[in-house]
Amino acid sequence: MLAPLSPAHFAMYGRYRRSFSGRVELQAFARDDQHENNAMNFFLTIVLDGLIQASWLFIVALGLTLVFGVLKILNIAHGSFYALGAYIAATAVTTVAAHGLPPSVGFAAMLVSVALIASAVGFLLERSLLKMFYGRDEVVLLLVTYAVFLILEDVTKLIWGVNPIYATQPYELFGTLEFAGLYYVGYDLVLIPISAAIGFLVWFGLNRTIAGKIVLAVIHNEEMSVSMGVKVNRVYAFAFAFGVLLAATAGALTAPKISMQPGLSSDVIILSFAIVVIGGLGSVEGAAIGAALVGLARAASVHLMPQAELFMIYLIMAAVLMFRPEGLFKRETARRI
Repeated sequence: MLAPLSPAHFAMYGRYRRSFSGRVELQAFARDDQHENNAMNFFLTIVLDGLIQASWLFIVALGLTLVFGVLKILNIAHGSFYALGAYIAATAVTTVAAHGLPPSVGFAAMLVSVALIASAVGFLLERSLLKMFYGRDEVVLLLVTYAVFLILEDVTKLIWGVNPIYATQPYELFGTLEFAGLYYVGYDLVLIPISAAIGFLVWFGLNRTIAGKIVLAVIHNEEMSVSMGVKVNRVYAFAFAFGVLLAATAGALTAPKISMQPGLSSDVIILSFAIVVIGGLGSVEGAAIGAALVGLARAASVHLMPQAELFMIYLIMAAVLMFRPEGLFKRETARRI
């Protein structure tokens, strides 16, 4: 016959029951915390990947929107200037590495060489070719830039060939950085403040300097600028050369991350046009917002639905055009009386 349970047995049973229940609750809380951390890390991954994508896209789109704002040209060859900058940077980096110099020297060499060559190419192209077609129909200028795009595609193949080219030495320059428990290549994260600095300098130059005021005057009213004595042809040459410089700089900054090969310019020009259409042609602020939207959309699509990556960009562009046909930011234009 079993002995009756004493109050001590019931107390012991209660302690075991409370202990067991506590362990279950702690395990449940641990699982919830882990789930929240995973969700937060996933969200931060998308945001950082999107900002990294947006950083170099913003620089490309900034040059495209500046050229359109001043010259009123939709430059189809803009992506080719991006590819040209990437190839020049790869050549500079590999040359420096072949002489046994550190990656920091290669990084500086690629930026300096791209700045000098791209500016010269843009200036000569505008003075020797585009200048002859000013005053013609916009479709004619569009076809001229498309011809330049085809020519530059063949020129890059003739000079650098069709095999992929790599220039990864500067990619190791900033090491690996930890951000919110995630590890990123430092070079990728450095692109974000670099693009922000370039955007700020362009905005400051346009809005706070005398030369920028002259450029804005040409953008708003070319005829009035001519009557006030502005050398519009010089403004055209400067704006186009600077737009080419921005596209080539973006190519140089992304060269350590990618492989340079034929067809590199096609994807870039599609994304750049999407950005300037979303943000508004001729708007620096619009280029920044458009680049951020496109970059985040691409990152989210890659992580969640890779097959819809390009579709998401077109979806955002269509949604913006439905409600704001002129883009999110549209410069005010003088009304003719």
